[in-house]
Amino acid sequence: MGILRRGRNNDVEPRRYRMRTKLASIGDDFWIEDEEGNRAYKVNGKALRLRDTFVLEDAAGHEVAKIQERKLTVRDKLAIERDGHKVATVHKALVGIRDRFAIDVEDGPDLKAHGNIVDHEYEIKRDGDTIAHISKRWFRVRDTYGIEIAPDEDEALLLATVVALDALTD
Repeated sequence: MGILRRGRNNDVEPRRYRMRTKLASIGDDFWIEDEEGNRAYKVNGKALRLRDTFVLEDAAGHEVAKIQERKLTVRDKLAIERDGHKVATVHKALVGIRDRFAIDVEDGPDLKAHGNIVDHEYEIKRDGDTIAHISKRWFRVRDTYGIEIAPDEDEALLLATVVALDALTD
């Protein structure tokens, strides 16, 4: 697995994760594993909520992001929060034939996800540069796909974005 170039000093490899193709339903939990198969992050689908909510936790059980549906909007949106503050909003782009999603980042440049989101073959870009690549091609297991994140990127934000995209296309 690997399409992203090494970091500037050529010693830093992209980080790689493995995730299931179908998000667990609300109320179910599942793990995101690193490339060695270690449990790195847990996605906790919170049940009995008025809106869809997933909590991304690190391996120790600490919340690193909350992905929550935004109700009463024209388009489906999911907000990504940290410590009770919105850090990004994921929503379908208004134009385009292919699957295109916009990720509005509160304190930084916005991101775009494009490609075949439903089939887990897409990229997340910032200012035209690919910062994450998502693909099922890297695994023989049918219900699994990989997430490759460029060095020095906010992996919790990008993993939460992938969870949000899964929820929006489910």
